[in-house]
Amino acid sequence: MTLRVHFTADDLSRIRLVREPDPLWETVLSVAVLTTAQGRAVFDPWRAQVRAGLRRLPCAVVRTLRTLAPPVGAFPDFLTPAEASDGLEAGLDAVLSTPRRRLHREVAALPGAPPWTRPLAEGDPQALKELGEALRTYHRAALAPYWPRLRALVDAERALRSRDMLDGGSEALLAGLAPTVRWRPPVLEVDYPVDRDLRLAGRGLVLVPSVFCWRLPISLVDPALPPVLVYPIARPPGWWAAPDHTAGRRGLANLLGPTRAACLRLIEDGCSTGELARRLGMTAPTASQHATVLREAGLTAATRHGNKVFHTLTPLGTALLRTGPGEDARRS
Repeated sequence: MTLRVHFTADDLSRIRLVREPDPLWETVLSVAVLTTAQGRAVFDPWRAQVRAGLRRLPCAVVRTLRTLAPPVGAFPDFLTPAEASDGLEAGLDAVLSTPRRRLHREVAALPGAPPWTRPLAEGDPQALKELGEALRTYHRAALAPYWPRLRALVDAERALRSRDMLDGGSEALLAGLAPTVRWRPPVLEVDYPVDRDLRLAGRGLVLVPSVFCWRLPISLVDPALPPVLVYPIARPPGWWAAPDHTAGRRGLANLLGPTRAACLRLIEDGCSTGELARRLGMTAPTASQHATVLREAGLTAATRHGNKVFHTLTPLGTALLRTGPGEDARRS
């Protein structure tokens, strides 16, 4: 099955990559991941931690989201508005402002929707308020504790795609989304649950890298909405774990030397291990060793892209580079 996204010349100049994880796409997709056994090696540790916290939430929160975001099949487009790119609250405001006709159409399309969804489908203000609170409460319990890690992974993906764009333009960016996505000009072929054609017609395409998108990319159901393609990104082992602060303190002590400070500055713009070695005039194994120390300290994230390892800063690494020991290292 294939989603065929048809580009015009104008569309190629209007490709946009979101700047951080989309809070509502990640919320909805994580609900689907939570209720299945998909990706056990990737998601089981996160599931175990999250389920313990969700048991303390009102039953209606999980019931509502599991009904609206089933693990198989489409879910309502109004749950993932474009406004969420400006943050969770902006996205929730857009959800709660969904026109009644659209609510009715999209909720009614859910297979086997239970009777309690009728007030929501009719635009009942109380039902909408409860939906907004369910989304907010779930996000706080299941995603907020992991948000710095999600941001670091999306930052790494953005750096990779930005490099593709700089090296070969928008077509290289699209080609770099392989293997589940294939660029065959002027059509982007996407592995998809159903056969479908999406004609951009000059509207461009928003690319949304996602941690909780599993295996296949996903798009909005309604082709009249602004075109979006959400696609899965690499998740290194232990992506869900908070940094080991004991290891972090050891790593920071090692970091204070001028060589690793120089590594950190170069990684600020994103670079591969080979680029790091060339720019610092050292061997690749030595550069890899320095990069490993930075990564174990929680200051950088590493993503494998083909036969290369690409390094980017985490939020902690960015903060350290701007203040504190990183600034001392700059002056040494």
